[in-house]
Amino acid sequence: MKPVLADALLAAVIFLTTLGPGQVMTTGDIRVLALQVALVAPLVWRRRAPLVVFCAISVAAALQWAAGVQLPADVSLLVALYTVAAYRPGRQRLLAALVLEAGVVLAAARWAPPGQFPISVLAMTAMGAAALTTGLWAGARRAYVDSLERDREQRERLAAAEERARITRDMHDIVTHNLSVMVALADSAAHVRHRAPEQAGTALERIAETGRQALADMRRSLSGEPSLDPAPGIAQLVPLADQMRAAGLPTHLHVAGDAEAIPPTAQLTIYRLAQEALTNTLKHAPGATAEVRVNLTPQRAEVEIIDDGRPGRFGREAAHGRGLAGMRERVAAYGGMLEAGPLRGGGWRVAAGLDLKGGGA
Repeated sequence: MKPVLADALLAAVIFLTTLGPGQVMTTGDIRVLALQVALVAPLVWRRRAPLVVFCAISVAAALQWAAGVQLPADVSLLVALYTVAAYRPGRQRLLAALVLEAGVVLAAARWAPPGQFPISVLAMTAMGAAALTTGLWAGARRAYVDSLERDREQRERLAAAEERARITRDMHDIVTHNLSVMVALADSAAHVRHRAPEQAGTALERIAETGRQALADMRRSLSGEPSLDPAPGIAQLVPLADQMRAAGLPTHLHVAGDAEAIPPTAQLTIYRLAQEALTNTLKHAPGATAEVRVNLTPQRAEVEIIDDGRPGRFGREAAHGRGLAGMRERVAAYGGMLEAGPLRGGGWRVAAGLDLKGGGA
């Protein structure tokens, strides 16, 4: 139910339940009926303009006091005070409470039985305090629920941003690597197509195989759903090295330690690091030789990719671009630091260490 409809229903209930016990039905005076309406009707808009509604009801109550008419509909003041306490800031709450207390004193002074003034003031003050306290509790609870909702929305936005970043990293790694390999294989096939047709045919088969693998990896990354095919890991470093050798980059692989003890997500990170580093070597250091070293323990995984490309010739600092940023993000997820830069004697080195106990969150 919409808030304004719920408030209209509340106002109708208060109007009808307080109509009989007071002087509205007994006197038949139209002015009394008008006071009854003035006390109750503003409640329809109590959540839209809490302080305005409270002031309107207070004015009606003041006119009622001046006319010397007692009406049970004064309970609307308590509802209005509750609403101010629940929906408005501290100063407005204090103002409303002081106005109500002034009305309590005036009402007790005029209508309290002889000798009952203190008791009347105390009783009506207690009702006002109860309305104020209940409103404060409701306001605090609503603020808490709103904060939970904001936190949930923020978590959803962060999750969406992380997912977009993941897809961006994967697309870069998959597309850049496979296209680089396919271009290298195509160049090789074109170079030997006349004097070694069999080698050209083998290169074309590898191009087709690389393209199919790229499509499969892209579908897995974009779907976000579990796949029957496992994500690449340390075991796939062997075919990766074979692929790079076929594309024209002699690649040596050394793996020490038990790969079975390494979590799949950490294995995927190691694979992507090696893939990105080797792809950059293939693109920017033709004629180089690369070496991949992986050292595994249950607590830590270290990966190092080095090549012997000529120093300062290929501008790889600028060429890394998104790939280097993606590698840093992957390593940071495991509490590690990525090192990437030229070697003193020539070549390029990429190295990272993954904390397998505290990382991967």
